[in-house]
Amino acid sequence: MPTVPAQPTAHPTARARSYQVVRLAGRSLAYCATLVPVAVLALLTAPLGGAGAAVARWRALRTGLLGMSPAAVPGRQPGTVAVLGHALLSLLLGAVALLPLGVELLMVLRGALYGLVDRGPYDDSWGGPTRAGAWVAHFLVGLPMAFAGLAALIGIAAVHQQLTRRLDGERGPRWLIPSALLMALAGALLFVAWTRQI
Repeated sequence: MPTVPAQPTAHPTARARSYQVVRLAGRSLAYCATLVPVAVLALLTAPLGGAGAAVARWRALRTGLLGMSPAAVPGRQPGTVAVLGHALLSLLLGAVALLPLGVELLMVLRGALYGLVDRGPYDDSWGGPTRAGAWVAHFLVGLPMAFAGLAALIGIAAVHQQLTRRLDGERGPRWLIPSALLMALAGALLFVAWTRQI
C-alpha cells in the first residue's frame, strides 16, 4: 500500500507561535524606544524642509523594525503640516511608551537582578529573610508586570504603525487618532498618580 506524504499543516505549532510573539514583543520594544527621538527630530527638521526625510525615517522604522509591508504609494510625500501632526502624535505615543519601557527596565533591575541591586538585609523583603528567597519572590512578582508591559508596547507599536500608514495615504479607522489621544491622556494620568505615590 503506497504511503501518502503528510500534508503541511496550515496552523503554526505552539513553538512557532511563541517564537513569533517573542519576536513581535522585541521588535515592538525597539520600535517604541525610538518613537521619542524620531518624533523630536521630525519636529525640529520638518519646518526646515526635512518633512520628506522624516517620512522616510518612519517608513524605515515600520518596515525594518516591525517587518510591515512597504508603503502602498511609495512616491507620495505628505505636506509639512501632516508631518508635524504625525510628529506630535508620535511624541505623545512615545511618551506613553516610556511607562512600559520603564516597567521592563524595572523588571530587569528589580526582578532578574534583584540580589545584585539590593545587597540586603532581606528581613522585611518579599521572600526574605534569605537572599535567594527575596530574589525569587521579586522575580516572580515582576513576571506578570513584564508581560503586561510587553503587551502595552505591542499595542502602542500597532497604533503608531497605523498612524504611519496614514502618511502614505491609506485611510485609517476613525478611532485611531482619538485612541492615540486617549492613550496619551491615560499615560499622563498614570504618571501623575505614580509620582504622587512616591
